[in-house]
This record gives sequence, structure tokens and C-alpha cells, in this order.
Amino acid sequence: MKIFIDTADIDEIIEAKKWGVVDGVTTNPTLIKIAFEKFRNRMSMEDYIKEICKIVDGPVSLEVKGFKEEEMIKEARILNEKFNEKNNVVIKIPICTSPEEPFEGVKAIKKLEEEGIKTNATLVMSPTQALLVAKAGGSYVSPFVGRIDDYIRDKLGIKYGKWDYYDYNMVRKIEERMLEAGDILEAYKKNSGINYSDNGLYSGVDMVKSIVNIYRAYKFKTRIIAASIRNARQVREIAELGVDIATIPFSVLKEMIVHQKTEEGVKKFFEDTVEEYRKIFM
Repeated sequence: MKIFIDTADIDEIIEAKKWGVVDGVTTNPTLIKIAFEKFRNRMSMEDYIKEICKIVDGPVSLEVKGFKEEEMIKEARILNEKFNEKNNVVIKIPICTSPEEPFEGVKAIKKLEEEGIKTNATLVMSPTQALLVAKAGGSYVSPFVGRIDDYIRDKLGIKYGKWDYYDYNMVRKIEERMLEAGDILEAYKKNSGINYSDNGLYSGVDMVKSIVNIYRAYKFKTRIIAASIRNARQVREIAELGVDIATIPFSVLKEMIVHQKTEEGVKKFFEDTVEEYRKIFM
């Protein structure tokens, strides 16, 4: 699995690059807005984005701001022309910008890919959306894991923090037990108004699993970028699915490397190092 860092902060990108485990970068307008603040008085926005693309060896996702097919295509060409000096820019296209005209993003993806401009379909929240991205020939698709978890928890009235892990298996077991209790028909009547899932998907990881299965079944070439990752446990679950890429915030990358027992072991080994062994390194 490749690891991208989900940030537009140059300092974070430089630091993560030193670790030797980052294969690319994903940005969005919100991340750029936050990151650019501390550089506003030092460089222009264009220079800032050019610096990101220069630093990163792998793909860099930059997002359009338009809603219509023509707008997105025009903006994609501009981004590609201005920042693709290293041939590593990928254009983020929202999968659906309007319920009234839902296929604007899909049409833009198809035309841009035909022009040789790589795309990354963003804000993907369902396997069916991901299926359409693959049919349009998108280079990448980004299902948003954390936002689906948020959506389901909001529906169920579960309180949570942004970085909290959502134990969807527990919710699934609760649903199963409630249906098993007593008469199945009566239990179904009592619980049919409670929606424990998003159209049969119990979590963002569940959504990605479905997309992986669909893509494998039809041998689609579109690569899956698991996005909106909130914690290290999600990263593990995504990796177990065999997903192509996970784009991970800087803080979660650091969370992945830390473990209490590792710290204890390092301390113990250091304390137990005898003088004779220390002299080997002198």
C-alpha cells in the first residue's frame, strides 16, 4: 500500500519526506487555506503550490473550484499548465457538485483523462459513485472513510470527537441482537425505523471494502485512495483490505509509529546494556 500525506503544510511535507515512507500528497482548498496562512507574507499562492509540487517526488493532488463540467475542465488545464513541471500533478474533481446536474464531475473526469490529464475523484461517499469514476476512466478515486463514519454516528446520535475510532462492528452486533430477540417480525417492526448503516454500509471502511471488491471483480485500473483517515486503527483496517493508497494526516502518521510497549522495550534494553557491550561502539 502506498502512503500519501493529506496536507498542504510545506513543513509537514518536508518532515514526512525525511521519514522515507511517503509516496505522494493530497491537498484540498481547506488544507491550502490553513497551511498558506503562515507563508502569506513570504510568497504568493502560486509560488507556494509550486514549492509543494517541487518538494514532492510522487503525485500531488490539486483541486478545482468550479461546479460545471466546462469550469472544472478549464481550471484543471490551468492547474496542469502552471504546476505540472515534474509531471506529478493530479487534478481533484468532486464526484457530484449538484443534485440537479449530478454528472458534471464524471463528464469532466472522462474528458480530462482523454486529454492525458490525470484525475482524482474526490468526495466519494459510496461504492456506486466509485463505480462511475472507474467507468469514466479516472486515474484515482478517493472514498472518504471518516466522513461516512461521522454520517452514520450522527444518524444514530452517537457523540464523538473528530479523531475517534468508530467501532462499527459493535453497532452491527447490536442490530443483529435486537433482531434476534424474540419474534423476528416484531423485532423488525420495532427496529425498522432505526438506520444503523448508510445503505447497507456500516462504516467508511465498509464502503472501501465494497469498492475494492467491485474494482477487483471487473479489473478496473482506477486506483483507490482511502481518504478522510482519522486514526491509526483505520489505517490498519484499510491496509488489510489491500487498498492501493491511503492518504493520511500528519498527526495520524505519527500516531502509527508510537506504541507504549515499544517505548518500554527500548528503555529496558538500554538499561540492561552492560559495559562490555557498550565498549563495542567506542
